[in-house]
Amino acid sequence: MDVIVVGAGFGGMYATYKFREMGKNVVSIEAGGDVGGVWYWNRYPGARCDLMSVDYSYGFSPEIEQEWTWSEQFAGQPEILAYANFVADKLDLRKHYLFNTRVVSAVWNEATKVWRATTDKGEVLEAPYCIMTTGPLSIPKDPDIPGIDKFKGLLLRAQTWPHEPVSFEGKRVGLIGTGSTGIQVVQEVGRKAGELFVFQRTPSFTLPMRNHVIDADYAAEMKRNYRAMREAMRNNPTGGTRPATTRPYFSLPPQQRQQVMEHAWINGGHTFLGSFSDLMTNEEANEQVADFVRDKIGQIVKDPKTAEALKPRGYPIFARRPCLDTEYYETYNLPNVRLVNVKEDPIVEITEKGIRTKSGETELDILIFATGYDALTGALLAFDVVGRDGRTLKDKWKSGPRSYLGFMLEGFPNLFAPSGPNGPAALANLITIAEHDVDWIADMISWMETNGVSTVEPTVEAEEGWMRMVLAMAEKSLIRKANTWWVGANVKGKPQGLTMFIGGFAKYRELCEAAAQNRKANFVFDRPAVTAAA
Repeated sequence: MDVIVVGAGFGGMYATYKFREMGKNVVSIEAGGDVGGVWYWNRYPGARCDLMSVDYSYGFSPEIEQEWTWSEQFAGQPEILAYANFVADKLDLRKHYLFNTRVVSAVWNEATKVWRATTDKGEVLEAPYCIMTTGPLSIPKDPDIPGIDKFKGLLLRAQTWPHEPVSFEGKRVGLIGTGSTGIQVVQEVGRKAGELFVFQRTPSFTLPMRNHVIDADYAAEMKRNYRAMREAMRNNPTGGTRPATTRPYFSLPPQQRQQVMEHAWINGGHTFLGSFSDLMTNEEANEQVADFVRDKIGQIVKDPKTAEALKPRGYPIFARRPCLDTEYYETYNLPNVRLVNVKEDPIVEITEKGIRTKSGETELDILIFATGYDALTGALLAFDVVGRDGRTLKDKWKSGPRSYLGFMLEGFPNLFAPSGPNGPAALANLITIAEHDVDWIADMISWMETNGVSTVEPTVEAEEGWMRMVLAMAEKSLIRKANTWWVGANVKGKPQGLTMFIGGFAKYRELCEAAAQNRKANFVFDRPAVTAAA
C-alpha cells in the first residue's frame, strides 16, 4: 500500500479521502463496525455534541455542505452518526476500510523505508506512510474502584454503549462520573429511572446549552454563507464560529460585567468563553465568573445541601472541560434523583448488589460508568509503535508526550498523528484541526515525492523547541490548576501536565505554515532506499 490510515472518525475519514484523491493506494483500519469514531461507540442517552453543528462538520466539500441539512444547532449522536454515514456513502469510503479490526503493532523498517502494521486478525500491511487518526478520545477508562467484576446487575459504560435500547423504567440506577458525559446521562436518565443515584466526586461547571431546531430559512442562510464561515473559522482561535474577544474582564464596570454574564447565560452555548479575553489568565476575573455560575446553581437547585455539593470549588472555571446542559441542575429537583457526595461519603467498593460507601450500601439494578478516556495519548500507546533503531513510542513518551506541531515525532519517520498531543487537540474544533493537519501532511508528502525524498521526521531541535513553547504557554494558563483528563489526572500513573497548544487554532496554523516554509531547518529528510535487487 501507499498509505495506512488508522481510525474511522472524522479525521480518519478525511485522511482516507484526501490520500485517495492524491492517487494513493490507501488501506484504513477501524476497530468499530462502521465509520463514526467516538460517535459510533457513544450511544448513551443524551449523547450530544457541545460544538455547534456548523462547527462540527466538514468544510472541505461545498457539495456535502449543500446536500446535508442539520436539524438542530447542537446535533445529537444519532444525527452526527447519520452525517458520518452520509459522507462515507457520498465519498465511497468504506471500500478502503478493514472494520472490526485493531492494529496490534506498527513497526518501521529502515531497510525498506516502510511501516509494517499487524492487525489482530493476523493481517500484515506495509506502506511508506502511516497516518494515526486515532483521535484524542478513543480508549475508555474504568474508575479505579475495587470490585467492578463483582456486580451482578447490568453494568454499562457510556463509551461503549449497547446498540439496542436500554430501559430504565422502575430501575434503581447508579452513575459514576460527572463530566460532560455524566451530565448528559443524568439529565436523560433522571427523568426515566425509578431512582437515580449520582455518585459525584468532583462537580463540573456546566452552562445552559439553549439548543434549538434549525428552521428551513436559517438552514438556507447557513448554506449561502458556509464559505465565509469556514474562512472565519480558519482565523478564529477556537477553529470554530464561537465569538472571541480582546476585552479583558476588568475593562468593564461591575454592573456592565454582570449584564454581559446574564446575557451569556440567557444566550447559552459557549458564549461565556467569548465574553472576556482573560478568563484563563486572570484568577480574580475567573473567580468572579465562577461565583456568578455558582449563584445560578443555588437559584436553580431547591435543596440547599445538594446545591452546595453541586457548586464546583477549588479549581478555576473552564479549567475543566466547559460542559453544556439542558436542565441538568433542574434534574436534582426531581424526587427520584439523589446526589451522593463521595467527598463526604467515599466509595469503598462495588459489590454484587451495588455500591458500598463509607456510610453503607446502595443497591442497584443498573450501574453506569461515565468515567471518560485515557485521553490524548491513550490510543497511540494502546499498541506497539516502534520507530527508527527499535525505539518505541512508549519509551519516548514515558515522561509525557513529545511531538512537533502536535502530529510528527522525532525518531519515527513518515508517522503522522493528526489532532495529536501537543497540538490544539481538545482546546479547539477537532474537525477543523483534523482537516488542517491532514492537508498539511498531504502537502508535505507531495513535496517529498516531487523532490525525490522518501522519509521525513522533525529534527531533535525542532521538537525540543516546540515542546519548550507548549510548556511555557501552559505555565501562563489556569487550565493547569485543575486535575482533569486535559492534564492526565484521570489515569493512575500517567505523567501529569498540560501538553496541549493553548495559543489558539489561528496561531497554530501560522506556526505550521512557517514550519513548512523552513523545511531544511525543521526536518530531516532521507533519500530513497536502494534495494538489493537494484
